[in-house]
Amino acid sequence: MNHLAHLFLSQQDINLMVGNFIADHIRGKEIEQFSEEVQEGIRMHRAIDHFTDHHPIVIQSKERLYPKYHKYAAVIVDMFYDHILAKNWKDYSPIPLKSFTQSAYKMLKAQEASFNERSIKTLNHMSTHDWLSNYANLEGMKKAMNGLSHRASFVSKMEESVDDLERDFLLYEAEFKSFFKELFEYCANWSSSSK
Repeated sequence: MNHLAHLFLSQQDINLMVGNFIADHIRGKEIEQFSEEVQEGIRMHRAIDHFTDHHPIVIQSKERLYPKYHKYAAVIVDMFYDHILAKNWKDYSPIPLKSFTQSAYKMLKAQEASFNERSIKTLNHMSTHDWLSNYANLEGMKKAMNGLSHRASFVSKMEESVDDLERDFLLYEAEFKSFFKELFEYCANWSSSSK
C-alpha cells in the first residue's frame, strides 16, 4: 500500500501515522531513536506491507502488470490501490478526503523535527502538491507516475501505467475492494506484540 492507505489505516493515531509515514526511510537500529509509540507505527507499516505483498488478491493484480513492468509492478499496484481508495473515499470514511489529507499534513508537519532529511523532503513535496487528494483523479495519477518513473533506477515505463489502470479499472477496483476489507480488519485488530 502507498501513503494514503498507510495514513488512513493509522486510525488517526498521531504516533501510528508518524511511524507509518517514516517507516520506508528508517533502517536497522535507527528505529530505536523514536518513542515506543512511533516504533509501533513503524512496525505496523512493515506488517501492512508484509500482509499486502503476500496476499493472493494483490499478487493477482501484480501478475496482470508484470509482463510489461516487471519488478515495478508492485509499486504500480500500490499506487493503483491508493487511487481506488481516494476515488471511493466516501465508502471508507465519513471525513471528506480533502479534510483528511489536510489534517494529516498538519499533524505530520508538527512532528517533522524528529524526521530524517528524506522524510522531510517527501512530506514537503507531498503537502505542497497535495499528492494524497490528487490520487483521486487520473491527472494526479499521471503526475505521480511520471515522478516515480523519473526517479526509478532503471527504465520502468511507469509513466504509461495509467493507461493500464483506465483499461482494466473495474478489475483493479474489484480486487482492491475485496483485499482492502481484509486489510482493514487486520489493522483494526493489529498489535505488534501479538504478531
